[in-house]
Amino acid sequence: MKAVVIGGTGATGRELVLQLLANPQVESVVALVRRAFFPPDPKLQEVIVDFDRLEEYAAYIVGDVAYSTLGTTLKQAGDKDKQWQVDYEYQLHFARIARRNKIFTFVLLSANQAHPDSRIFYSRMKGKLEEAIISLDYPKLIILRPGFIARPNTDRRMEKISLGIISFFNKIGLFRKFRPISTVDLANVILNSSLNENEKDVDIWESPKILGFKQSA
Repeated sequence: MKAVVIGGTGATGRELVLQLLANPQVESVVALVRRAFFPPDPKLQEVIVDFDRLEEYAAYIVGDVAYSTLGTTLKQAGDKDKQWQVDYEYQLHFARIARRNKIFTFVLLSANQAHPDSRIFYSRMKGKLEEAIISLDYPKLIILRPGFIARPNTDRRMEKISLGIISFFNKIGLFRKFRPISTVDLANVILNSSLNENEKDVDIWESPKILGFKQSA
């Protein structure tokens, strides 16, 4: 299998790239990144790109599976327009190029409660992105909507607080379907979802299914 990845320098994307490189079923990995990030590996081609000019790198977006784990926060982006550019426009452009280049499978890391009609900006943005990529009519499209992601050494204050609260309730047997998933485990689900021979054209993995796969893997 030949894989192409955007978002590989993020917490989950990094783990995905490392697991792809370690998997014997994967022949090669192309990681489109803003800056050099990964140590050298014979299976890895790291391509430094300008996402505003993604079309210029279309020749690198070829293979069997395309993975998009790209994303940012409103704080990191600075405002909603810039967050929309990263979380919607860049990913959709990548998906369009991959489809045009006849990549068979597309895997999108989305978000819990994503919906195009949501009143919440983030959920609406993710839902509209899902909708747009579904319309590209991939032979195989996998959308993952994880719940809370436990990122190692996170510097996000609210994320730390939320993790502590959820973990406390989980310990007393409450809100088990909302329990956190580590970036390592989530990357494992992302990878294995694409290796799974599923007949569905569009396969949406909600949080319970993601967590269930983690338990049985």
